[in-house]
Amino acid sequence: MSTPTVQETAQAVARFADDMGKLRDAVGRIIVGHEEVVESALLCLFAGGHLLLEGVPGTGKTLLVRTLADALDLSFGRVQCTPDLMPADVVGTYLVTEEEGKREFVFRRGPVFANIVLTDEVNRATPKTQSAVLEAMQERQVTSGGQTFPLPDPFVVLATVNPIEMEGTFPLPEAQLDRFLLKCMVPNAGIAEMETILDRTTTESQPEIEAVLDGERVRTMQAMTRQVPLGDRPRHWIARLVHATRPDADEAGPQTRRYVRFGASARAAQALALCGKVMALAGGRAAVAREDLRTIAHAALRHRIVLNFEAEAEGVTTESIVDEALEQAGNG
Repeated sequence: MSTPTVQETAQAVARFADDMGKLRDAVGRIIVGHEEVVESALLCLFAGGHLLLEGVPGTGKTLLVRTLADALDLSFGRVQCTPDLMPADVVGTYLVTEEEGKREFVFRRGPVFANIVLTDEVNRATPKTQSAVLEAMQERQVTSGGQTFPLPDPFVVLATVNPIEMEGTFPLPEAQLDRFLLKCMVPNAGIAEMETILDRTTTESQPEIEAVLDGERVRTMQAMTRQVPLGDRPRHWIARLVHATRPDADEAGPQTRRYVRFGASARAAQALALCGKVMALAGGRAAVAREDLRTIAHAALRHRIVLNFEAEAEGVTTESIVDEALEQAGNG
């Protein structure tokens, strides 16, 4: 296979940026505001990872996921989590079928067998059911009855959670949180955004959305992301930043040493690198910049830092820990 020329590489980068811009515009025809959240969803899509969205009901989390699925020519599955949801309701189960007098067990696939899967209010499901999504997210396969079934490609889980203080929720275990590439906080709409929402949703004419990319193009863009080189300086900076979230590391600041039980894992570094590559291509560049990494640092790290009881008592948040880690990583 021949190495692409400089001109071919430039054309491929420009097309990537153009296609991502088209998808961003298509989603923007439905979603009002939430630019950071939309951008994070696109980063996860092309980096091949999963996104966790946290916010109170009515902030448009579910609408965002449905809109993204509509803008892509991909299959869509939805899991509405409730306390009585069983793992088989997510991954599927074997049923007895009868044809021509012959009975046999047939595996009936669950909603997780789709390219884009919305797991709505995932923290309303019990831990047993939450864990059923774990293998699917990490291994991109499910196992039932001793048999393994591969999931479609591409496969992206976008899960929504309500704040853990709300009634009837179960905190997600750290192992499952770590498997989300990014976590975004979805704020309430401002006054101007609220007026736009009313104009779009309470009139006779409703905005429509058409698919702008298909599965083959998404897979090509995902593969292109992996080909972007990560320079020595960005790689070293990512490693310093992740280490700065760990209380026992030399790079850790005073807040981290006092309030953090466990810092970010190696998956955090992978998330920063992959999303940085997508951001570079989206900006028409073939190299990751430090600013790309700083932009996504909070989304990549906030759910991977475990605070101690003292931090909870004093109101210290993971956001402040990430801010300190960014200062510790510096500009070197």
